[in-house]
Amino acid sequence: MLSDDLDSARMPSPSQPRAVEGRFQRVKVSILGRYMLADRREFPCQVLEMSPGDAVVIAPVPGIEGERIIAYLDHMGRIEGTILKQVDGGFLMDIAATPRKRDKMAAQLTWLANKDVLNLPEDRRHERVVPDLRHSTVVLDDGRRYNCKIIDISLSGAAIELDVRPAMGTPITLGRMRARVVRHFQNGVAVEFAAAQEMLNVVQQNLRVMN
Repeated sequence: MLSDDLDSARMPSPSQPRAVEGRFQRVKVSILGRYMLADRREFPCQVLEMSPGDAVVIAPVPGIEGERIIAYLDHMGRIEGTILKQVDGGFLMDIAATPRKRDKMAAQLTWLANKDVLNLPEDRRHERVVPDLRHSTVVLDDGRRYNCKIIDISLSGAAIELDVRPAMGTPITLGRMRARVVRHFQNGVAVEFAAAQEMLNVVQQNLRVMN
């Protein structure tokens, strides 16, 4: 129940949330959820724009400036913050979060904003998650090595931020996993693993690059 949490709380082109002059740039999304006002009334809502620091929420009852909000959003989970101002049809809220949680939110928002670009067939078979360990290494067959960042990963593939874009079908090694490039997008590539892993924690362990 949202009320239980209140008691305990005190894109045509790919997009990526980033800090702009000390604040985060919002990306366009469409996320459904529920929110609760300070008086414990609960209502459905839809987030149209979001960053790791704030969100534009379409809501039947907009609340008042400074009011505390707790919400559960599809894909994003629980968020909390305060209403900054009312907007047409809803409100703008800030988001209270630790730096670690903001980093995870940024990665998830990147996927949500780019999901049409990254909608691979295997992603419909296996759930994608943002791994705890996001930094890894890509090695090409000729030995060239590049640092990368994991946007999200499933049992059969991953989307990674990468400075180079190997040709479609190029075999690579991501961490210690063999894969091939199956899609390009603005900030990197999507890859498909050569063999699906049995367990996701094994996948994440394999991403650790041995020194």
